[in-house]
Amino acid sequence: MSRARSGIYLDYNATAPIRPQARAAVLSALDIGGNPSSVHAAGRAARDLVETARAQVAALVGAHVGRTVFTGGGAEANAIALTSLARQAERLIVGATEHEVVTETSKALGLPIEVWPVTRHGVADLDWLRDRLSAPAGVALVALMLANNETGVIQPVAEAAALVQAAGGRLHVDAVQAAGKVEVDFASLGAHSMALSGHKLGGPQGVGALVFARRALLTPLWGGGGQEQGLRAGTENVAGIAGFGAAAQAAGEGLADLAAMAQWRDATALGLKAAGALIAGEGAQRLPNTLCLTLDGWESIRQVMMLDLAGVQVSAGAACSSGKVKPSGVLSAMGFGDLAASALRVSGGWATTRDDWSAFADAWLEGASRLAARRRTEVA
Repeated sequence: MSRARSGIYLDYNATAPIRPQARAAVLSALDIGGNPSSVHAAGRAARDLVETARAQVAALVGAHVGRTVFTGGGAEANAIALTSLARQAERLIVGATEHEVVTETSKALGLPIEVWPVTRHGVADLDWLRDRLSAPAGVALVALMLANNETGVIQPVAEAAALVQAAGGRLHVDAVQAAGKVEVDFASLGAHSMALSGHKLGGPQGVGALVFARRALLTPLWGGGGQEQGLRAGTENVAGIAGFGAAAQAAGEGLADLAAMAQWRDATALGLKAAGALIAGEGAQRLPNTLCLTLDGWESIRQVMMLDLAGVQVSAGAACSSGKVKPSGVLSAMGFGDLAASALRVSGGWATTRDDWSAFADAWLEGASRLAARRRTEVA
């Protein structure tokens, strides 16, 4: 079973346990030492590790190796791209279900913001985008994630990119959740930039990457050094980068195995629906590892705590709010109303087994049964 310290771990969208290949790469890099900007032997060895990892990460997402730079994480990659592209735009169009790092960064850019609505299945409304891009309101910077972190819904990025390009705008893609879980090809997507994160696919935490179509589109968040094509001043995190590269290669080799997890997820969903659960994004294409559900009257935090006591670790949604649990803004945008307060996210990964999904289902159904019994008692 997939375990983190103790219990069954089904919170890969928050962070994936580090892969053995990534762990080995990190330890090997720590033994080498050396600054990759130095010209002596240790420095050259460190540089080789960085460039090997760059090629591995670029290969995972169909990017040009010379247009892939490392950052301190997915949040920083998103921030560099949005801040840079906003300087070339007059307005922002941001998907209604984007990650908070994108929405909050966008608010700080000083441009008018329009929220791009989604359908009840969580898919960005392309007709709405087409209409807004045709409005004479100036050059638009559009932000659209490739796959949602809570529901797993995969967005029509290539179609959106065609509309944005035709209108003379810019498109940034947050692919943090998609990379390593489904096939990603940056070139065919048609975006101007794309953010990635190492720990979401089994690499170490604290390292990410930014992929771009043209270097001239981007500017650094701060100065002080020429590392990473001048976009990320500071000595590279060699060990983290090496681990990211190893994880990226392993994730690419395991895509077919992960795709099979959709069958386990869907079989689990059938049992939960029979007990009254609603599945968010069920009518859309989704990541194979992600299940988002709600049950009326059962608060997210109570579900998480009950499952934790039963030895199953899941999430109430995005795990990027310092442990806070609040109603899912993603489900609210999808029209779930009060049900957003009962959202639960289950997400598997490289070490997850069918038994892990079965154990989650058994524990959840037992809790739901107890909840139903209490309700019957209260009515009586």
